[in-house]
Amino acid sequence: MILPPALGAAAGDLPIVQVLQSLADALAEHTTAILVAPPGAGKTTLAPLFLLDQPWLAGQRIVMLEPRRLATRAAAQRMAALMGQRVGDTVGYQTRDERHIGSATRIEVVTEGVLTRRLQHDPSLAGVGMVIFDEIHERNLPTDVGLALALDAQAALRPDLRILAMSATPQIEPLQRVFGQCPVVESDGRIHPVELIWAPPPKKEWLDVSMANLIGRALREQTGDVLAFLPGIGEIRKVERHLTSNPPPGVDIFALAGALSLAEHDAALAPSPPGRRRVVLSTDIAESSLTVAGVRVVVDAGLVKVPRFDVRSGMSRLTTISTSRASAEQRTGRAGRTEPGVCYRLWSKLEHATRRAHLDAEITQVDLAGLALELAVWGTTAERLQFIDQPPSKTMKQGSELLTRLGALDNDGHPTVLGRKMSSLPLHPRLAKMVIASDEAGAGTLGCVLATLVDERDLFRGRPDSLPADLSLRVAVLCGHYGHDSADRRDVSRLRDRAHDLGRRAHIHFDFDHVKVEACGFILGLAYPDRLAIGRSQPGQFQLRSGQGAFTQPTDSLADEKFLVVADLDGNRSAARIRLAAALDATDVARLFADEVEYVETLVWDKGRNDLVARNQIRLGSLVLDERNGAPPPGSATVDALLERIRSTRLAALPTLGAAQELRSRVAFIRHHRPDDAWPDWSDRALLASLDNWLAPFLVGAIGAADLQRLDVAMVLAAGLDWDTSQRLAELVPPTFKTPSGRTVAIDYSRPLPTASVRVQDLFGLRTHPSVLADAVPLTLELLSPADRPVQITSDLPGFWSGSWSEVRKDMAGRYPKHQWPLDPAAAAPKRMNDR
Repeated sequence: MILPPALGAAAGDLPIVQVLQSLADALAEHTTAILVAPPGAGKTTLAPLFLLDQPWLAGQRIVMLEPRRLATRAAAQRMAALMGQRVGDTVGYQTRDERHIGSATRIEVVTEGVLTRRLQHDPSLAGVGMVIFDEIHERNLPTDVGLALALDAQAALRPDLRILAMSATPQIEPLQRVFGQCPVVESDGRIHPVELIWAPPPKKEWLDVSMANLIGRALREQTGDVLAFLPGIGEIRKVERHLTSNPPPGVDIFALAGALSLAEHDAALAPSPPGRRRVVLSTDIAESSLTVAGVRVVVDAGLVKVPRFDVRSGMSRLTTISTSRASAEQRTGRAGRTEPGVCYRLWSKLEHATRRAHLDAEITQVDLAGLALELAVWGTTAERLQFIDQPPSKTMKQGSELLTRLGALDNDGHPTVLGRKMSSLPLHPRLAKMVIASDEAGAGTLGCVLATLVDERDLFRGRPDSLPADLSLRVAVLCGHYGHDSADRRDVSRLRDRAHDLGRRAHIHFDFDHVKVEACGFILGLAYPDRLAIGRSQPGQFQLRSGQGAFTQPTDSLADEKFLVVADLDGNRSAARIRLAAALDATDVARLFADEVEYVETLVWDKGRNDLVARNQIRLGSLVLDERNGAPPPGSATVDALLERIRSTRLAALPTLGAAQELRSRVAFIRHHRPDDAWPDWSDRALLASLDNWLAPFLVGAIGAADLQRLDVAMVLAAGLDWDTSQRLAELVPPTFKTPSGRTVAIDYSRPLPTASVRVQDLFGLRTHPSVLADAVPLTLELLSPADRPVQITSDLPGFWSGSWSEVRKDMAGRYPKHQWPLDPAAAAPKRMNDR
């Protein structure tokens, strides 16, 4: 195969050269293809350059996607250098923050989201003949979205559009499922042998300590530069502090991460000067498609930060997990790019065997509100597109519901004017809505600053549980109002540039000096209307609008606030720690949620007062924004509430029944003995079932517990009997009987037999036994001594007089000698009460 003259010398003997013609031929016959080439084969730079002049491209442009802006810039610079040109001539690049593309540019290297924006603006991709998805194995969400939209555009509008997927470790079958049975072109690698050294750390040792020690060991045992993989910039800075506190002689320490500046990137990637070595502390940004020159030693922590979404909590955040075996192999290969190398792994060979071959695709793990908006603007649903992995329906539904709440979608799921504006900004839909709405509210700069602070890694550095949660502090630092020890000056400068660029994209006039920090809560609420939190009784304890609990440290400046808008939580569903939030007042809440605030009045039984109260609440979903209790007004609703209280206590809320219980017992007695008569059922069950009939009319005008306690329940029950029935009741089951002495004695009908307790002296002169129910049932008489102590129980008084009275008489006479104890009490004259 003959390479173009400009590439021949530069390409050297890179392995990819051997398959470039096969790749070109495959794309001449098919519109999709897969190129498999290990790290160092040269696919990222040589494949696009070689394909540029193929007849089937017909002079059109190539757009190549890279998963990271650093790789995007590096790939464009390398290709331009191979051609002896400047970036922006034949080869250019575009990221979220930069654009170096000229009128003659034919290869555009772009970050993933740039392609999606172009497709939304021009679905036909006019002038583009080929789209290359580099490092497609990483399966970032923007890559999957861009691929699905490109395939849809190819099918509907551009049957001539070529789509090429390139990777060192692709999963071929899923790709071919969406590409069809397309050709797969494979290149041999040129990886030198790499020795693996397994170095699991001591138990309970911090990651930064273990990595610093292992890097020091690698420097002592090996020659050449060291590339160390760490999960994030926070871990990089900690290891950096360890190494620089006692720097190895002749060694320079550099950091490499997407959050760093371009100058820092260039410094990390530049070769070491003669006589010096370097250690590059990197995230997975250096795992593929990016060459760090001079490296022959890799030290791998075996960890990576990935976004994870919890459908139930509605939160997505970075989580540190173990890398896959495929990722570990990619990292190891970095040590063998130019010569035999060594890879130190901070885990055991046994543990390596348990790791997953590939990590799950991001589309199955993260918040999909952005995807839902993209598809709505595209005018289709996920089911109609060719995704390598279909997005989870629950997560898509939750994303669509959020978009509707934000006003990006109408009730039919179609994008609104606001939604289309939101989709044009390189932000999560929440933050895009905030930027647009903040400008309309006259606080556009604040909106951009807040969006940048929330979208990027936290400006403050330190242990999360020791950092203040207040976003307004970070806004003040970023706007230059004052400094803070937890903020790195480099980060402040970079984030200011990002915020300013965001304002430019949104056509917002920028003015850091006049940002009103006190408006943070209101502006943040435009992005997180579902994350309003209200303070509980304890400082630092809050309840989210969803009902979930959340907290700050009691010493946090936000701990005593009444209302917060929460931008970031730690994901714990039962009691989530608030990482980022801003305070707002009741006026802000009323402005934000004017259409959703409800004024609810309910009648409830207040346990503390043990009384009925009228509870007036201002509610926002499950949140009670304000509550006041007062006396309920008289009326049917109050009557219903009092009746419900009586039901729930099973009549216990009524006053001590007393006379009412006596009346109920008499009626129950006569119902038992005369079941065929029409007497009312006054059992608990029956009374509870008929409260509306017998009790409700007597509660008109009642407003609480005091009115219930004043009820004469016996009178209420008796009012349900007509005059004739009341008279019959009095005749058949009288409440009392009168003794010969003139004493009135109550009859207890609650016992199995009607019973009266009476002093035996009060019965002198009584010859017949008293009875009830028209003499059908004799009373059971409990005879008492003068001291009211039981002496006998009888249902046959004449028999008692003639029988055991003589023995009782002797005992009573001995105990109570001052009293008369006649031999024949039936014939004795009763002692009248006023004679005693």
